[in-house]
Amino acid sequence: MNKIAIISGVSAGIGLSTAKLFTENGITVVGMGTREKVENAPEKNFFYIRGDVSRPTDREKLITFAKENFGRIDILVNVAGVAPLVRADLLDMTEESYDRVMDINTKAMLFLTQAAAKEMIKNEGTDKGAIVNISSLSAYTSSVSRGEYCISKAGVSMITKLFADRLSEYGIPVNEVRPGIIETDMTSKVKEKYDTLIENGLLPIKRWGTPEDVAKAVLALINGSLPYITGQSLDVDGGFHIRRL
Repeated sequence: MNKIAIISGVSAGIGLSTAKLFTENGITVVGMGTREKVENAPEKNFFYIRGDVSRPTDREKLITFAKENFGRIDILVNVAGVAPLVRADLLDMTEESYDRVMDINTKAMLFLTQAAAKEMIKNEGTDKGAIVNISSLSAYTSSVSRGEYCISKAGVSMITKLFADRLSEYGIPVNEVRPGIIETDMTSKVKEKYDTLIENGLLPIKRWGTPEDVAKAVLALINGSLPYITGQSLDVDGGFHIRRL
């Protein structure tokens, strides 16, 4: 059976790479992003809905499209996320910036997962679905110039654990991928900084990660290769998480 996946934040970066890999493996993708169109989108089995997942009506539109056109939802990959518009010291962080980042990175993920999970539970058979949340090394790493981002990603980790616990009775695994320093639009503004850090030994694997690196981890978590895992955080970070002397 051709599986149906919903991917948020699908218009570029990790979301788009995941969509491409999924369609190459026979999975139909229904994606949402804020861009007018998706450059270099998959040519087949890819459906794009422009919208903002922080809006309840747009989340509903995404779920409804998948249900009405395909009758089911098998996979959810929560990718949509933003960095602060301004990197401000923690002592200067504004409530407006905090609310914006939390609404998109955490609240939207929570309620899109809730909506998709309710549909997955209705699926017939034992293979009801799988969920992967894209978090960040910032879930456990302090960056005092973007505290709201770190807090939002730490929230994603707890969302993962909560839904892994709640959905375990239905056999729906919920896991998290924590990307490290990945070449995306979000990190392009700080490229020189991370080039220097990587060159000076920040990462055991001395290179930037790619969106494709993350997409491959997501595929492994949803294709049945790891059937005895749920509530897990998978670090795709070139070894950043290793504490070294």
